[in-house]
Amino acid sequence: MYLDIHDFLTLRHQVPVVDVRSEDEYEQGHIPAVTNIPVLNNEERRQVGTDYKQKGQAEAIRTGFRLVGPRLSRMIDDSSKLGDEIIVHCWRGGMRSANFCGFVEMARQRTHQLAGGYKAYRNKVRESFQEPLQLLVVGGCTGSGKSDILRALANRGEQVIDLERLANHKGSAFGGLMMPPQPTTEQFENHLFEVLTKFDRSKRIWIEDESPGVGHIFLPESLWRQMNARPVIEVLLDKQARIRRLVDEYGHADREAFLAAMTRITKKLGGQHYNAAKEKLLAGDMVSTIDILLMYYDKAYRIGLEKNGSRIKGKFVWDGQDLDAMADELIESEI
Repeated sequence: MYLDIHDFLTLRHQVPVVDVRSEDEYEQGHIPAVTNIPVLNNEERRQVGTDYKQKGQAEAIRTGFRLVGPRLSRMIDDSSKLGDEIIVHCWRGGMRSANFCGFVEMARQRTHQLAGGYKAYRNKVRESFQEPLQLLVVGGCTGSGKSDILRALANRGEQVIDLERLANHKGSAFGGLMMPPQPTTEQFENHLFEVLTKFDRSKRIWIEDESPGVGHIFLPESLWRQMNARPVIEVLLDKQARIRRLVDEYGHADREAFLAAMTRITKKLGGQHYNAAKEKLLAGDMVSTIDILLMYYDKAYRIGLEKNGSRIKGKFVWDGQDLDAMADELIESEI
């Protein structure tokens, strides 16, 4: 039974989904919460591809069946563990998913095949970013606690897009420190889409003010355009409080890794400020190190503020500690 993408997005919450593409394809990007059971693993897929180019389709198909044969029992066993009914997809809804369905159906497992495969899902992901969102952008100087505030809003039931959590990166040159590896941009987009599917797009959605790139991930261009057209809420926190928060956040980072991140922005800091910050860092004076770094980050924020000042619809001062009070104030505002 074939499912179009709309029926798939509904049924997948009741029926397990199997991605039968190779491990490399899966790692590049996959539908969240699916199980990967490759029909052809990485090396087998390369062999079939080589035969297809050199000997033609018929010979490639024979090679595929020869390679799959020894693993067929294991594939059926792995699939049967998921239940009596599954949804199956490959890249375009073609031969791999059709063959997998045929294999497991012989073992009396009911299957649904996603028409268009993973490609149909990716098309839906990209289309979703074109749809309008009632974004409310939270801005503020580095160290203002914007991400913590967003998470406090989410804990109160507000609709929040946490870009930094989705990207496994905090956005700055130091944002990858003490963080797990980043996903691919493709996988980031898939996770972002899954967040948006849970939202009521007619209601406000909070999001942090970010640059187009978060670490090595780039935001969808259509989302970035929407972010730059929506109202901004500015969080104000005095510099000393911001320094304390950043020291708490990065004080336990590996010194060599921190220095390497700092070295990458030497030109932006200026040689004099870089050398001063490096001296303080190596001396173990994290407070002074952060103080110097904020000269650059605060300047960059002010330049951006001059360009987008007309979008700021409210300014909220907080003490850097009481997140609950700050979240409540934002929720109760009339912006």
